[in-house]
Amino acid sequence: MSVAFSIDLHCHSNLSDGTLPPREVVARARAVGVDVLALTDHDTVEGIAEAQEAALAEGIVLIPGVEISVTWMAQTIHVVGLRVDTANVALCEGLAALQLKRIERARAIGHKLEKAGVLGAYEEAVAAAGIPAVTRTHFARYLLEHGHAKDMDQAFKRWLGRTGKAYVRGEWISLGEAVALIKGAGGQAVVAHPARYKVTPRRLSDMLREFKAAGGVGVEVACGSHSEDDRRRFALIATQMQLLSSVGSDFHSPANVRVELGRSLMLPPGCVPIWDSWGLAPRVELQEVS
Repeated sequence: MSVAFSIDLHCHSNLSDGTLPPREVVARARAVGVDVLALTDHDTVEGIAEAQEAALAEGIVLIPGVEISVTWMAQTIHVVGLRVDTANVALCEGLAALQLKRIERARAIGHKLEKAGVLGAYEEAVAAAGIPAVTRTHFARYLLEHGHAKDMDQAFKRWLGRTGKAYVRGEWISLGEAVALIKGAGGQAVVAHPARYKVTPRRLSDMLREFKAAGGVGVEVACGSHSEDDRRRFALIATQMQLLSSVGSDFHSPANVRVELGRSLMLPPGCVPIWDSWGLAPRVELQEVS
């Protein structure tokens, strides 16, 4: 007899660009029926200890994770690391270097906004977020609150996206470096939300082959931004490339009602779940969160 679990292996707290503290992310996961949760903040594992403590109290299995920023062929790619040792020295040093890159980029965005007449954006975004490495999402929230955009889409199109007045391209680490950090910390590397990358099918295949050759093992088949067609497409790609399948809502905030922890994370038939070897149950079967 199979055991039903709800699993979500990709979400964010206010230690990166989410809005809830780690303990509140865990409490929300428990409230909506998630049993196994990975906290995967951008380029930091600072929230894992708090999340782990909350998970023990809530009766949730907490998977230590991180989402690492990568530059591949002038494109930003995100690689999720699951089951990482958060005390691993090389991982911590690598993430610290990425945090410095994030701060440099944030300051450059703030400077461009000032030149365009939006004053004090970096300082106020940092004050609101409570972290110096603010992201474009933090700036977008600031622009909304101060009437410079009507919604998040406009904030990115007008200001922060590739054609925006304050766009600054991120310069991150290589795909191989990201996978090496994750593997060196005892973790498993997964390509996050692959349908979001604006690349041709051939380029996507090239990236996944390079990822696998570097030691990457999985691809996010089901996530909050994937359609049913996306799930089927990446289930087939995972099977053909002999990659494990992962799931993750990419939850950031309760304000985004379209993306909830644990929601719409069913894997299509034929996938090999990344958690099958984790010893969670004889056979883990996803249970949809309503």
